[in-house]
Amino acid sequence: QPFGTPTRGGRAIRRYAVARALFTVTGPRYMFISAFAFALMSALVKEASLLGVPLLQIIFVRAIISVVLSLADIRRVGAHPLGHRRGLLLARGIAGFTALTSVFYAIIHLPIAAATILHDMHPVFTALLAFIFLMERPTTATLGCIVLSLIGLGFMVAPLWFSAEPTSLAFWPVMAGLGGALGSGIAYTLVRKLVATEHPSVIVLYFPLICIPGTLLLGGNDFVWPDTMGWLVLVGIGCFTQLGQLALTKAMQLDSASRATSLSYVQIVFAALLGWIFFAEVPASATLVGGAFVLFGAMVSVRLQPSGASVK
Repeated sequence: QPFGTPTRGGRAIRRYAVARALFTVTGPRYMFISAFAFALMSALVKEASLLGVPLLQIIFVRAIISVVLSLADIRRVGAHPLGHRRGLLLARGIAGFTALTSVFYAIIHLPIAAATILHDMHPVFTALLAFIFLMERPTTATLGCIVLSLIGLGFMVAPLWFSAEPTSLAFWPVMAGLGGALGSGIAYTLVRKLVATEHPSVIVLYFPLICIPGTLLLGGNDFVWPDTMGWLVLVGIGCFTQLGQLALTKAMQLDSASRATSLSYVQIVFAALLGWIFFAEVPASATLVGGAFVLFGAMVSVRLQPSGASVK
């Protein structure tokens, strides 16, 4: 054959390399999976509320499902269910429960996209906390992603803040959304600290271990018995939240905390689409412009991140 013509074996090797690159789940890809799973969870939370299920009961059922799935995975890998750094694990569970309660409250009382926008301020808190406590200096790519995403958030939130219409954001749901963002930033920073010594399912397990007694203590008397559709929605919340948590934890193992969570801004776009499809929440033009900035920021983080920045 002519010199320089690819051999059959060479072509096969290249095809294998391309297929491996396409189907290898990297840190950013895990983060996209996590973002989509959490967007689906948000839509189901709103649906559960519309079906009359109380907020704390939604969290309780989600926690029960998470315990079952986490323990099954922990048994499969042979890890100790209580982990090693139990103080940090407990703190992660408390921060997660506080954040989840705030976020669910915002989701129930605001449009899904608006609640997600507020919650997705957490990469800013995560980057700051990771710099202070983990000594992780954000790369230029991560900072660029955060800046572009915040510009997008500004486009999306400004009409809600400055509109005189009755649909403007209410004060307490907005505060709950921002409080959830801070709590998530704390939880994600703790996850980043814990992934070096703990199995992802052990880290996730401490979340429901705090949620179950917390919800029973604060709102157990208000629980109701849902109908069949209500149960299906609640089970879906638990399953998609578990998927989101595991994918997020895996992303933290493969990337820095600030970069991994900066990519979670794409959840805003997923949430806007689900709100439009299932709840007739038509995104405004400002939301579409902001979403474009968010996606561009995510691409900047993925394309310009130095290869040595990933955590192996």
